[in-house]
Amino acid sequence: MNIALFGYGKMGKMLEKLGTERGHSFPLKIELETDISTIDFSSIDVAIEFSAPESAFENIKHCLNNNIPVVSGTTGWLDNYQEAISICKQQNGAFIYASNFSLGVNIFFELNKKLAKMMANVKDYKVAMEEIHHIHKLDAPSGTAITLAEGIIEHTHYSGWDLDAKSDFEIPISARREAEVPGTHGIRYSSSVDSIEIRHTANNREGFALGALIAAEWIKGKKGVFSMKDVLNLV
Repeated sequence: MNIALFGYGKMGKMLEKLGTERGHSFPLKIELETDISTIDFSSIDVAIEFSAPESAFENIKHCLNNNIPVVSGTTGWLDNYQEAISICKQQNGAFIYASNFSLGVNIFFELNKKLAKMMANVKDYKVAMEEIHHIHKLDAPSGTAITLAEGIIEHTHYSGWDLDAKSDFEIPISARREAEVPGTHGIRYSSSVDSIEIRHTANNREGFALGALIAAEWIKGKKGVFSMKDVLNLV
């Protein structure tokens, strides 16, 4: 496939490296602040969008309006997510957003929901979350942490999350930024007698890039709004 890359930082370069090994070409590598209206996308099969929160929605909208399937892993722009879905449906396009494309993390999402269901009626346990990322990450908490929190909220009495949670109905999230940590997420249920914890630790960024490439390969030729649950058949 011919893949357009929105964002050509560390993730973009990793996508190009792994994608080239998988037989794909990357004729367009679009940096931040590029005027995308001047670019010819006619040869592009799929776009992968890992740019920045302030440019993500415009990039996604441009792709959908030009009949280009788009896979986005940028976080921090989700105030416009419903509008992106509406545009995708209006244009009969194809769109996947994931807060994390790692195959392991998406399995972890499902494990998190399963544990939340099991803990829902065990009132002696309080939940807390921790996420650790590299110092270059712009948003806090991470999109992955928010997705995990939403999975807990869906199945328990918790109604929200906060970095400084003061209510028993909010999930406290600790967001730390350290060196070049690719990403660590932990969920702990604690009582006076014991604790239960699940944790995912990324060893490098390759897993994120590989998952995005698999999603791009999967979405070609499809129409609709999808998630990694669809890609991995976890539905």
